[in-house]
Amino acid sequence: MANLEFQGGQVLLPSGLARETLAISGDVIAPPCDARAIDLRGFWVLPGIIDLHGDGFERHLAPRRGAMKQMAEGIVATEAELAANGITTAILAQFISWEGGLRGEQFADQVFCAIRDTAPHLVTDIRAQLRLEIHLLDLFQTLPDRMIDWGVDYIVFNDHLPHARLAQGRQPPRMVGQALKAGRNPEAHFAMMLALHAQARDVPAALDELCAALQKRQIRMGSHDDATKSARDTWHRRGTCIAEFPETLEAAEAARDAGDAVILGAPNVVRGGSHKGNVSALELISMGLCDAVASDYHYPSPRRAALILAKSGVADLPTAWGLISAGPARILGLEDRGTLEAGKRADIVILDAQTQRVAATMVAGRFSYMSGEIAERFIAP
Repeated sequence: MANLEFQGGQVLLPSGLARETLAISGDVIAPPCDARAIDLRGFWVLPGIIDLHGDGFERHLAPRRGAMKQMAEGIVATEAELAANGITTAILAQFISWEGGLRGEQFADQVFCAIRDTAPHLVTDIRAQLRLEIHLLDLFQTLPDRMIDWGVDYIVFNDHLPHARLAQGRQPPRMVGQALKAGRNPEAHFAMMLALHAQARDVPAALDELCAALQKRQIRMGSHDDATKSARDTWHRRGTCIAEFPETLEAAEAARDAGDAVILGAPNVVRGGSHKGNVSALELISMGLCDAVASDYHYPSPRRAALILAKSGVADLPTAWGLISAGPARILGLEDRGTLEAGKRADIVILDAQTQRVAATMVAGRFSYMSGEIAERFIAP
């Protein structure tokens, strides 16, 4: 890490982009100092992107079934994609689900151990989130201690069982393919789904107990795909203070009324709507019902979403970019990053002002990505 002074570029301030000098001393942003000057005319300098929820890493960990034997190499490849998209802090969301396969308990154990053991040696700040299917009651008793062992301090609860079909004793669509993909006999897979559905009445009390145990271990909790006010209110009472991707305006308003954080999907913003027909992220953002935007399944989308919001006039650039920087930092309690203030970590993304593509990414004063013309500016004597 060296002392650098970025000159001539447009720096994102609370008031907007301004031609300012930004200095870096070691791993933090500093007041202007005696440092090597870098000409950044033609570039924008913005806070690094903090991605609260993304599963785009899956393609790197298991490009084909059984093909990835060295999980650490997949984490390294994931970092390269994150850095190329301006992401300086990333939460990798890994399922433990009844679906099995890449979302099964055994695979999740491998992923969490790989992140725990590999991430400290990378430049990007990579962390893990557990996405748990709530009907897996057999896991509840040991889960809090296992999360501590994995180094995972963030859990989000899901319920993707097709209850309406199961209540009628009918196989869900595409179930056979799902079972075979997980290496299961389709009849046994269907029987397992029916058994999980049958114990639904035991789930609420078990979740109350699990959430209380997780709170004692200071594990951050959230719910996923809330559809109703009553569902979000129930999660709030359990201490889950984050609402990921609420499906309806009603659920988003309930989260906001309770003082909980609302995270929306960046692809929803980029597409102009949900691919599943849920409430539009643009609508919720325009109503002030959003605290952060996450990559979900596509790492280029947070940057694109922020720029689209600013260009369309839904929000000014500082506000829009704050949904992928300062907002996520607040939700995660990361007070050392998210803005370009002196004393904050030097987590920075530099965009080409014309194309608005990522030219360079810096994490705590170290470059994780650099490409094209900007590299020549740093190499030049």
